[in-house]
Amino acid sequence: MLKKNHEFRRLYSKGKTAASHNIALYYRKNGTSFNRLGITVSTKIGNAVQRNYIRRRLKEIYRLNEHKLCAGYDMVIVARHRSRYAGYYDLEHDFLTLCKKGFMVKKNEESSNSACDIL
Repeated sequence: MLKKNHEFRRLYSKGKTAASHNIALYYRKNGTSFNRLGITVSTKIGNAVQRNYIRRRLKEIYRLNEHKLCAGYDMVIVARHRSRYAGYYDLEHDFLTLCKKGFMVKKNEESSNSACDIL
């Protein structure tokens, strides 16, 4: 997980971005053999209960789809205001679409990470 403020700021300033109606995704290669994830849910979205609900959904979406992603990326998912009203499958679809846009999805699941070395 990404937890430190300077890690988030580095990703916001030097990383690439992709956005949909419900979420924005910042990503950057990290030079390791594993992914690191950060999730940001603003207080503008709602109270603590609603923010934690969205955060838990986004973590679960990442966990269930991690095997489809290439290794070696730092990612920050930023929940937008519309994510409060979005269903689980809408959020999952947006996440996978944004990952495909950033070439972070493996071409086929049997292949090694060499299929991910596009960037």
